[in-house]
Amino acid sequence: MLETFVLADYLYALDILAGITAVLILVSSLDDFFIDVYFWGLEAYRWVFVKTRHQPLRIEQLLAKEHQPFAIMAPAWKEYDVIAKMVENTLATLDYKRFVIFIGTYQNDAETTAEADRMARRYPHMVQRATVLNDGPTCKADCLNWIVQSIALYEERNAMRFAGVIMHDSEDVIHPLELHLYNYLIDRKDLIQLPVLSLEREWHEFVAGTYLDDFSEWHCKEMVVREKLTGLVPGSGVATCYSRRMIDELARQNNNMPFNTDTLTEDYEMSHRLIKLGAKQVFVRFPVTYHAKRRNFFTRKEKIVEVESLIATREYFPGGFRAAYRQRARWILGVAFQGWQQMGWQGGFITNYLYMRDRKGIFTSFVGLMAYLIAANLGTIWLLREAGFGFVQYPEFVQPESFTYGIFVTNFWLFLNRIGQRIYFVFLLNGVEQGLLAVPRMAVSNVINFFAVCRAWKVFILHFVTGKRIAWDKTQHSYPSMADLKKQRTRIGDLLLDWQAVSQDNLEQALKEQQQSGKKLGQVLLESGLVSPDILADAISEQVGLPRAILTQSAIVEFSERLPRNLVMRHKVIPFALGESGALNLAIFEPISAEAQAEIETQVTDKLAYFIVCEHEVVNALKWYVTGEDTIMRPSRNVRRVLGDLLVELGVVSLEALETALRNYDASRDGRVGAYLVGHGVISQAQLDTALERQADLTGRFIRVQQAAWGK
Repeated sequence: MLETFVLADYLYALDILAGITAVLILVSSLDDFFIDVYFWGLEAYRWVFVKTRHQPLRIEQLLAKEHQPFAIMAPAWKEYDVIAKMVENTLATLDYKRFVIFIGTYQNDAETTAEADRMARRYPHMVQRATVLNDGPTCKADCLNWIVQSIALYEERNAMRFAGVIMHDSEDVIHPLELHLYNYLIDRKDLIQLPVLSLEREWHEFVAGTYLDDFSEWHCKEMVVREKLTGLVPGSGVATCYSRRMIDELARQNNNMPFNTDTLTEDYEMSHRLIKLGAKQVFVRFPVTYHAKRRNFFTRKEKIVEVESLIATREYFPGGFRAAYRQRARWILGVAFQGWQQMGWQGGFITNYLYMRDRKGIFTSFVGLMAYLIAANLGTIWLLREAGFGFVQYPEFVQPESFTYGIFVTNFWLFLNRIGQRIYFVFLLNGVEQGLLAVPRMAVSNVINFFAVCRAWKVFILHFVTGKRIAWDKTQHSYPSMADLKKQRTRIGDLLLDWQAVSQDNLEQALKEQQQSGKKLGQVLLESGLVSPDILADAISEQVGLPRAILTQSAIVEFSERLPRNLVMRHKVIPFALGESGALNLAIFEPISAEAQAEIETQVTDKLAYFIVCEHEVVNALKWYVTGEDTIMRPSRNVRRVLGDLLVELGVVSLEALETALRNYDASRDGRVGAYLVGHGVISQAQLDTALERQADLTGRFIRVQQAAWGK
């Protein structure tokens, strides 16, 4: 009997909870419905009164305006695997002449710094590196402030001034016409925001697809309404251009730091500060047509179709569940929690209404999940009743003639409207298939948001209680492959020619010497002093598709125990850092064999990531492993050839025989490599002496060539 009453009470409580949840959902849904109605009212007005009287802006008008200089800011913490690809693709595709990319790197992020330096050496007039003197990760705003200082110094050195400063991230694929659009508007606007959209994803990528859905609707509808209501355009973190005048004004007001370092969403907060200064802000939807591959919804065959889209920045958003909710948690922390804490509820009714829209998610995400749980309960009960199971219960709270029932019906129609809106905007930019997939992805998005809100509450409460600063919780980024971006790898000589690092005559001379000596072309160029070690390493990095790094003495010592020393010496791999994902970073000066990689993998539990460094850095590191002597990493002055390579070049021993002989070599036990090889009868003492003389001669020759080049 007691169980019967408990069940009845449970069902009654479920009815009441369903009613409360329905009311909360109604309030939130009416808020969304207002945005829908306002947007479509604006669209109707544009069609009737604007498009009939004014000609739309044409691409020809953008291209006709004289190019003004722009600075592109790219803050980068642990972005060594994507930053070079972003720079190369941007420089290859941007149809604009006057811009400079400023990459902000941290002094304790050697890998990203090396990649940024590599890009700056290759494109000295188009790429600059700005160093953040604080150890990372700090926050994105801190990195941006250091970049702004670098921009000011660049302007002073070159006696010029940028018209605008543009925010981008290391994973952005920038539209070729973006700078033309900024250039056309920057004289009249202080903040120009372009749409940010997802790159196309496969149908089964449900987590990544939620970004495609959210940004399609947000940047086609919500941003338009917000600009019209208040004149304020919330910055999106990327594809945002600020006038140089406003950057200076904000820097003047805040101790030379235009970006607020006390928030994780500096772009959002920046827009609110700018509006108080009277800055003119605009969100621009500029339609363009392009051709893209799309699969037929039924046959799955690919075909080329004409797509109507926007001048927008596109990127790969996280495809993993954990990465997605952590990234969204960062946005919620900045916009809802820190925005509430720092800006409160200032302004008029409309401004506070939009604040409410930005902050309601920290509560409604729980309501949404509760609605799913209630629906699951009610559905289960209905199925049991249909199956003939009877229940003793109090009268149901939700009756067809009740007020609550009307709320349920209203919510149902508002939900259908929400589905229709989402399908339309996703279809508009991404096609029929993605539009239909947006419906099941709405549930996935709600689950991600729930976990994101939970994490945001946790981080904020810990920050509030302990006072610990909220750091830059960076999302692991990815970038379209070189194949996706229509780029092809090429030979070392062709790369160096493209970079104008060598002349055609010098290259042909080096190729002849290579044929005679049998050496690698890079080694011939290096020994002849035609390229520097850094440039050669850059070219190898580009050719094999591995990121660039710089070895330091402290890193060599710190990570020396992470890999068995016999593997270090045999395969010439130097452990020097841990990556953002926990991978052990290994430095090499040229690709190692698949067999060597497999052997290393069997000896360590870490994931492995390989980086290209200068050969002399590996040689100096190996010397430290043998002797314990500190090595000075001087890329231009201290170049020593690996002894084993010289023995192979001199024909003393074959590469296979050398690798076999060194298979059991251990530097800590066996001492120097040369003595070990002599002791095991692989080479004679005379052959070792000849190789050592050759090594010393090559080192001295290189130093003399470099000194002549430096005028010493």
